[in-house]
Amino acid sequence: MQESDYPEVGLTSLDTVWFQVGGTLCNLACTHCLVSASPTNRTHEMMTLAQIRPYLDEAAGLGVREYYFTGGEPFLNPEMERILEATLRVGPATVLTNGVMLHPERCAELKRLADGSPYSLDLRVSLDGYDAPTNDAIRGKHSFRRVLRGVRNLVEAGLIPVITVTEIYDGAASAAGRLRFFDLLAEQGIDRPRLKIMPVFKIGAEVERSGDYASWQRLSGSNGCPEDWQHLQCSSGRMVTDLGVWVCPILVNEPRGRMGARLRDTLVPFSLEYQACWTCHVLGATCRT
Repeated sequence: MQESDYPEVGLTSLDTVWFQVGGTLCNLACTHCLVSASPTNRTHEMMTLAQIRPYLDEAAGLGVREYYFTGGEPFLNPEMERILEATLRVGPATVLTNGVMLHPERCAELKRLADGSPYSLDLRVSLDGYDAPTNDAIRGKHSFRRVLRGVRNLVEAGLIPVITVTEIYDGAASAAGRLRFFDLLAEQGIDRPRLKIMPVFKIGAEVERSGDYASWQRLSGSNGCPEDWQHLQCSSGRMVTDLGVWVCPILVNEPRGRMGARLRDTLVPFSLEYQACWTCHVLGATCRT
């Protein structure tokens, strides 16, 4: 198809800014990672506090309401707590983490930061199975045990994380599947669990694990009118990496996903030409809520 055949999504308002604060470096190498993060992937480097401050200032001037931090693994960044401290002065922050580095001292510091800010601090911890065999097949040997230890450390510090699960296994999003996760979290001391189920994007490492998108899994201009795309997070958010500003957290490895050097450069429509856009639209995926 020609570029003109794809729908465009306009930016209705810039509500959310993401930072790929961990770059594509990670202490795990999950087999479904959409950015193929690993201990050796340096497609994007970690961001420093000095790099992030100008974006925070710009975002505040543009009316941004919330900030998200991802990677790679954010807590590999030695400045992560200082970055959060600066962010929590201007708005609520959420960190997406694999949970492995949530040791008691760090959790206590995160609690201190949360208590010292008028804005909320959320931790999202990734888990991909109800037990060690299912999870570790995706996230690596011993990761299940290490993640649950991090979850317990958060709970003991007084922070209740959101547990993020992908639909790697059939039934994960079903009522029975959710109950299995709720039971697991209850064993970790969480009696009011928060669970977010995400679809799997067939990009990055996932292509090698399960294959690419089918040719028909692509949006076209005939799929709807402009209002039909306003539920997508690219209609209200942007992603900052060490290489500039990208349309969303999903497309940071797509060169044309880069929209500019500053946030103000990216306040324009974006063509939904990537098959990952199909997942966001058809399956209702959003990394945000």
